[in-house]
Amino acid sequence: MVGIKVGVAVLTMGTRPKELAELLASVEAQTVKPARTVLVGNGCTLPADLPGWVERVELAENLGVTGGRNVALEHLRDVDVVVDLDDDGLLVADDVIARISDLYENDPTLGIVSFRIADESGITQRRHVPRLRAGDPMQGGEVTTFLGGGHALSNRMLRQVGDWPQTFFFAHEETDMAWRALDGGWRVVYEPQLLLQHPRTSPARHTFFYRMTARNRVYLARRHLPAPLVPVYLGTWIALTVARTRDLAGLRAWFSGFAEGWRTPCGRRQPMRWRTVWRMTRLGRPPVI
Repeated sequence: MVGIKVGVAVLTMGTRPKELAELLASVEAQTVKPARTVLVGNGCTLPADLPGWVERVELAENLGVTGGRNVALEHLRDVDVVVDLDDDGLLVADDVIARISDLYENDPTLGIVSFRIADESGITQRRHVPRLRAGDPMQGGEVTTFLGGGHALSNRMLRQVGDWPQTFFFAHEETDMAWRALDGGWRVVYEPQLLLQHPRTSPARHTFFYRMTARNRVYLARRHLPAPLVPVYLGTWIALTVARTRDLAGLRAWFSGFAEGWRTPCGRRQPMRWRTVWRMTRLGRPPVI
């Protein structure tokens, strides 16, 4: 075995000290140790009693998920694969890093690996299965997006397609990364054997969520979709949001974010190739939903 160097990145706002300590203990318990582990305090002071093998980075302000993870990437350019983990997650098995090393060792086209996320009772929510046919969370394979809470990124891929979209702050940044990876010829794989235990939560907890979700959907379309698909994609999501949302305040925030997505800069436009559209369609999720 040549050996794949894996680095771990954890982002925290300092609000989950107990869960963070348990996560770091689960990283330390891995049979194959990560080459480096970077903990980014996103606008917060990190605990003083962190293990010595954890590299500390404290940011003066909250840069969001995308900004904080980009800071972690800057510290992990010398590894082959970067694993991002939520600070309230937990690696239940002790062979996660070993499995990731093997996956990337055996497949040079592998860009992104998405973990399975399950709560303490072992249940995976439908929204945590990164494909439309989500009835069986144990069915793995190639997908067109991935889960932010637990995933692995090839640094070779990142050098080609770029880092996290800084302007997103949070919401849909994984889809932005996945679309760029697919357009660059990389594989995105959902691997249910890689488990991150995570508390059950609802994403729609506040109006800020609705605003950012809508804004960033517009950003996705503006940045990556061929022009004919932009109205199809956004029209589909307008219809789905109106049909699904029962919270009037949330719906108002969603449309406010939708308008913001057209008014504000979203980064460089680079539409995906039509062969990427066809590839995503064959994988079961064309970029219109």
